Amino acid sequence: MAELIEEQKTVNEIKQVKHSRSGLWFGLIILLIIAALSGIGYTFLTQLRDKQEGLGGEVKGAVSQQISDYQAQLAAIQSQLATVQTDVSNKEFHFNNTVNDFSQLHNEKLDTVRKELLEEIQKLQRQLGKTRGDWLLADAEYLLSVANQRLLLMGDVNTTHEALEAADQRLRESGDAAAYKVREQLAKDISAISAINSADIVGIYATLQMLESQTHSLVLLLPYAGKEVESPVAEIAPTKTKKDNVDGLLGQLEGMVTIRHVQQHVNEILTPEQAQFIREQLGVKLEMVKISLVQQNDVLYQASLNDAQKWLIQNFVKEKEMERFSAALTKLADVRIRSEFPDISLSLKMLRDITKLRVETDKALSGPSSVKSSKNSDDAPAAPAQP
Repeated sequence: MAELIEEQKTVNEIKQVKHSRSGLWFGLIILLIIAALSGIGYTFLTQLRDKQEGLGGEVKGAVSQQISDYQAQLAAIQSQLATVQTDVSNKEFHFNNTVNDFSQLHNEKLDTVRKELLEEIQKLQRQLGKTRGDWLLADAEYLLSVANQRLLLMGDVNTTHEALEAADQRLRESGDAAAYKVREQLAKDISAISAINSADIVGIYATLQMLESQTHSLVLLLPYAGKEVESPVAEIAPTKTKKDNVDGLLGQLEGMVTIRHVQQHVNEILTPEQAQFIREQLGVKLEMVKISLVQQNDVLYQASLNDAQKWLIQNFVKEKEMERFSAALTKLADVRIRSEFPDISLSLKMLRDITKLRVETDKALSGPSSVKSSKNSDDAPAAPAQP
């Protein structure tokens, strides 16, 4: 029993030793596993840290690159904004200057229009305040200005005479005492205008028209070809004798051939175009006479008539019709289409200065009454002296 118990103890001790050894190995294995796992974890953590540091550097570089790009874009945007602000400020300055100039111009126009309106209003007020005598004086002034213009610019004596008489009638109807001196001067002007011998422009023009229509009937001095035969040569009847046939031919030739004696030597025969040119040239010279007549240019009128007279003598035959034509030109040359006109502007100047005439008239009318009153005061007895 004891041995069994001892053996049992021994076995238990052996089992305990085995168990203790197996536990030690198990612990050692666990420790080794833990150490391996720790090393592996440390290595993994180290690698992970290295990777994180690499990734952090890459991210930091990318972020810094993006930040630098953003900063460059921001700088470009700021530069563009500065440019836009400069353009806006320049445009605003230009716009302000334009607005200021426009406003100044508008104000100037408004001032001008305001002044013109004020002047027109004042004119209307003066016109509304005028009496019938003032209107008659204004009408007479207008008639006198028309008379001066028609006489000096156009030489229209008849219209000038009528305008002067109408102005004198207006002055008479006005009843203004100051207009007496103007009417006195008007009487002198009317007398001077009545003494002018004016040319009959319409009659002279009609005469020139008639002469121009007669240029184709004048006979040229030189012979020319191309004259049309009015009737053909009749056939010779076979029953007539030879002498009768010759007489008939001579009679027919008399209608086609004209024998003319000229004083000048004939050097050539004119063509139909040259003959037509000579006649048309005479018509052109007469047209120049008509133009100078309408313009009342006496020098050009006389020169054109002399030129037409010379052309007539040099190129046309001196016969009755040509002599009548030349006599008509000579008669027209004796007419003076523009005379020396008198100066009729003094009456207009006096009428425009009617205020001065009124003052002089008032002085002249008040002079005798003042002299008479002064004489009466001298003749009156002296008043007694006051004590």
